[in-house]
Amino acid sequence: MERTYAAQVRGADAIKVSGFVENIRNKRTMAFIVLKDITGKVQVTVEKGENPALDEAVDRITLDSVITVTGKAVENEYVKLGGVEVLAREIVIESLAAPLPIDREERKGHERSSIDQRIDYRWIDLRTDRNQMMFKVQTALVRAMRDFLLERGFLEIHTPKLIGAASESGADVFEVQYFDRKAYLAQSPQFYKQMAMASGLERIFEVGPVFRAEKSFTNKHTTEFSGFDLEFSYIESFRDVMKLEEELLTYALGRVKDAFGKELEEVFGQPLTVPTTPFPVVRLADLYAELEREFGYAVPESEKGDLTTEAERLSYDWVKKKYGHEFLFVTDYDAEKRAFYHMRKDGVPQGYDLIWRGVEITTGAQREHRYEQLKAQADEKGLTEDVKFYLEFFKYGCPPHGGFGLGIDRLTMLLLGLTIKEAMFIFRGPNRLNP
Repeated sequence: MERTYAAQVRGADAIKVSGFVENIRNKRTMAFIVLKDITGKVQVTVEKGENPALDEAVDRITLDSVITVTGKAVENEYVKLGGVEVLAREIVIESLAAPLPIDREERKGHERSSIDQRIDYRWIDLRTDRNQMMFKVQTALVRAMRDFLLERGFLEIHTPKLIGAASESGADVFEVQYFDRKAYLAQSPQFYKQMAMASGLERIFEVGPVFRAEKSFTNKHTTEFSGFDLEFSYIESFRDVMKLEEELLTYALGRVKDAFGKELEEVFGQPLTVPTTPFPVVRLADLYAELEREFGYAVPESEKGDLTTEAERLSYDWVKKKYGHEFLFVTDYDAEKRAFYHMRKDGVPQGYDLIWRGVEITTGAQREHRYEQLKAQADEKGLTEDVKFYLEFFKYGCPPHGGFGLGIDRLTMLLLGLTIKEAMFIFRGPNRLNP
């Protein structure tokens, strides 16, 4: 007999369901089991005293045990779980669970275990409705972004994560032993995305792991995350890149709201507002002037070439008040604070940061595709030898291009109002390398 998922259980003379035991009420004459799988829950009812093997199985079952039940599914208006119950004929205990070492959720007489305790037993923590809903939402978000790009002629590629030279700046990378020499875990697919442009692929994206050797202890940083990166050719300005990103996010968030809007608010208490386009845009210097005027927030001149964390946070209050929007593009950063491969115009990097709900989610730009200018900018930052292999990509012709990257985990965090530790399948940080 084929397995039936909980959400698909309807009246039937013979049915088989499998899952975790979420709850059990074992009375003298009856037992009621709530069986949970990835689609939902179903009530299993056992009439005791008719089948000794069935009674024995019920008495052995513990919470979170995995069982398979065969029986008859009947409609019952008094059953809260979909108005249907499975009258068990046989129960097979696939796996008997020991007492759980954590409290996944707050319950009477017990506080919820801390996030670090729950990560120690992440596979148990992930069994909750809330966590499983998070990954359904994340899957829908990534699928929507993929669909958006595929419909516009983008190709999906997969770049190497073991690289021979430290990417971008040479800092904050993990060094590994690669046979008889050193290698590094890729801090970004940036160089290879641009190689794809020099290859004539024109429009590419990638979903893959990204590694950052940053000793950051915040609610939004992690040493390994899943990146969603793209690059495309024949742009005229970095504003073409901004336009694509705002359209991508608007489309994807719209799809997520259509699929999960009501559940998001019920489960996470976080309403999802699909943004309107175009997104508001402000120059960095103008934003600092606005934040000082509106909130009395001022930073030293030496810090005004980049956006501080506090300015990011305040920018959300400002953009909501001024534009009624959750997203904000910030442009015109100092060249000193931007990567050497950003194109410059009159000394100003042709790129941007995108801030959502007070947190940076993207640094995007038009790239410098002309070999001599790119080499000069690498020389200026003392990186020429480190990026020698990368500079080769531009010697033999390369179209103008630009792109950006998004962190899937950070998007999930902001979408659902979580911390980064909660928003990832398994968190990695300076003090966390297990499970």
